[in-house]
Amino acid sequence: MGNARVGLALSDPELSFAHPAGNIEVWGDYFQAINDVLNVIEDEHVDHVVVGLPLQMDGTEGPSAKKARKWTAELIHELMQEVMDPQSPIAVMPEVQLQDERLTTVDSHRMLFDANVQGRAHRAMIDQQSAVVILQTALDQAHQHEE
Repeated sequence: MGNARVGLALSDPELSFAHPAGNIEVWGDYFQAINDVLNVIEDEHVDHVVVGLPLQMDGTEGPSAKKARKWTAELIHELMQEVMDPQSPIAVMPEVQLQDERLTTVDSHRMLFDANVQGRAHRAMIDQQSAVVILQTALDQAHQHEE
């Protein structure tokens, strides 16, 4: 949950692979991204949302993790309002989970370098690439849990 952009990722219908789905510009007020996220949930028929939880390296929660929890609570509140509205296309409450995102930015930069993306281009791509890593981690963990 960046202060400039919120990266988005979606998965394939089989829930195997995450792919980038763009960024939402927030310009310092990440709560303004909620309406755009609701639109993506509606347009893409999302039934499970994964939000990155930026824990500190020792696993404790700092200010950024608290901010992510507040944002997630507001997203859940808005989703419940949508589900209760008979005019809303969102008829079923999507599951919402928080996913540890430690080191995802580091991994994302490495992946972009490995893909020969130049350093200057990283800024525009890093948030959505981090979203891909967060979602892929959640998908992989869900598959491991099933086995």
